[in-house]
Amino acid sequence: MNTWRNASLAVTAAALLTLTTACGQEQGSATPNGQSVGNAAPAQQPADGGYGSGGGGYGSGKEAAAAAKPAGQLGVQASKKLGKVLTDSEGFTLYRFDKDTANPPKSNCDGECADIWPVVAAGGATAAAGTDASLLGEVVRTDGSKQLTVDGWPMYRYAKDTAPGQINGQGVGGTWFASAPDGKKAAANADSAGAGAAEPADAAGLSVRKDPELGDIVVDKRGMTVYRFTKDTAWPMKTACTGDCLKKWPVVEPVSKNSVEGVTKKGFVTFDRPDGIKQQTIDCWPIYTFAGDEKPGDVNGQGVGGTWFAVSPDSKLVGAPK
Repeated sequence: MNTWRNASLAVTAAALLTLTTACGQEQGSATPNGQSVGNAAPAQQPADGGYGSGGGGYGSGKEAAAAAKPAGQLGVQASKKLGKVLTDSEGFTLYRFDKDTANPPKSNCDGECADIWPVVAAGGATAAAGTDASLLGEVVRTDGSKQLTVDGWPMYRYAKDTAPGQINGQGVGGTWFASAPDGKKAAANADSAGAGAAEPADAAGLSVRKDPELGDIVVDKRGMTVYRFTKDTAWPMKTACTGDCLKKWPVVEPVSKNSVEGVTKKGFVTFDRPDGIKQQTIDCWPIYTFAGDEKPGDVNGQGVGGTWFAVSPDSKLVGAPK
């Protein structure tokens, strides 16, 4: 029994050693020094996570309907099955309703319907990078409030989407569909007979966004820009961002390879940092987001301190001096 158990433990230990040393990670190494974190202040996050409280999400019932919020800076999320999906500034999916009309714009979701499908207020919306701002508009609802429209279609959130990136409202009742950036249905087969099937909440954990100035850059599930730190190393894998540095540059948590779209999977391993935090790597380089980026599309971390840069889909530093 002991012989078998010892052999099993040895195999497990060997497997773990292979994983952690795949990128030259040294076990038990001291926490490195040399932090260059810039001067930007962290973004202020809503105390309730953005939508509702308690169970998260946008809430439910009449209170949710009364709490209609603007979309802010619109974003575009990549979904494996739906392609490009329109989101609000917090990464929550926006939906359209087949019983509405776009020409002329008119909402037919009131009362209990609006409790489940909270309307998106018209004010303060900004077009997502690379999309047509002229498609944004508004419609006056029966209660006199104004609702955001995209190419004439009124926009909604779904009360059962409790976290950014979820698409639980897709296909509900055969009449509700995630919106594409141009206001059309995001589902390629949305008009088919089987369109009533719900889409799993599987928005890409890492995907690619085309920035007007930086080109193709990696973004996380919320659409936030991903960065690398030039003082880190990949071989051996080490981090130079610890302690207070992490308050400004939060790590990208481990991501499943199955939820990656358009980004290299070379050296795509979890980094067990000396501080006990688990961090995703691309080509063995630790990756981060920036607390100074308040919404999808922001690249406020680009070039900070001459050491922080956005990441290309093949893991290279974007715009770094050569």
